[in-house]
Amino acid sequence: MGRRRKKSVHIPKKRLPTFFSCPVCGKETVSVEINREGSQASAQCSSCTLREDFQIKQAQDPVDVYCMLTDRIYSTLKRAPIAKTKDE
Repeated sequence: MGRRRKKSVHIPKKRLPTFFSCPVCGKETVSVEINREGSQASAQCSSCTLREDFQIKQAQDPVDVYCMLTDRIYSTLKRAPIAKTKDE
């Protein structure tokens, strides 16, 4: 009698997304284009026409540009003041 052969487990490699969710409209339609020679990147949403341009470094990827987009959008939004309760 022989031993049973173990099944090989194939682990798929994780890939970064090509479309990101828009911080304004919430749909996954934000695409990032990078021009390495000019050190420019642009992120644009195809549903709500949001478009931002960024200066980038050579080592930055589309995920980094998307993070810069969300930082810029959320920093411009003003937070509503916190309402005080009667107990205070």
